[in-house]
Amino acid sequence: MSLDKATVARISRLARIATTEEEQERLAGELGGILAWVEQLGEVDTDGVEPMTSVVEMLLKSREDVVSDGGIADDVVRNAPKSAHGFFVVPKVVE
Repeated sequence: MSLDKATVARISRLARIATTEEEQERLAGELGGILAWVEQLGEVDTDGVEPMTSVVEMLLKSREDVVSDGGIADDVVRNAPKSAHGFFVVPKVVE
């Protein structure tokens, strides 16, 4: 996949990374190479391959899912600057 300078500039803006015109030209080539490599991974036949958590087969540790510090909701909400009916009150952030 080939990227142009405009796409690199947009990615830079979204990532909040300042880039110059020269850097955008260089990054377009580098990012294009990375995306081409990722596309090659799609060609690998992974049918019948089990997902792994590590290169060494291991079982994930598990524990009982129990609440160990429950029953103190009032104490937690008491720390809030503002609360109502047992809940935190926060300013609206979505218009």
